[in-house]
Amino acid sequence: MEVEFKNKELLKLYETGSSRKLKLTQDIIDEFFFGVQSIIDAYDIYDLWNDKSLHFEKLTNTELYSIRLKKKYRLEMTVDWQNESCTIGIFGLTDISNHYQ
Repeated sequence: MEVEFKNKELLKLYETGSSRKLKLTQDIIDEFFFGVQSIIDAYDIYDLWNDKSLHFEKLTNTELYSIRLKKKYRLEMTVDWQNESCTIGIFGLTDISNHYQ
């Protein structure tokens, strides 16, 4: 599937491996790269749902989706569906959030 970076700090993190504004530990950064690569490698939404380590889910009361990076961090994204059955889309990465903050 396709990935777009809607947050310039996430793009910088992806391109360089670091970001001044995102204060993340190396294990969170590694999980971020794994998550982005998992989205890119996925054929459809079922590939993300079937990979239980991602914990891919739609967030309640919002149009955002997320995958879990670690217990308390999530990579949040929007999805622009490209087919009627909502199985293939363009993922717009918006933020890495501290889920329990």
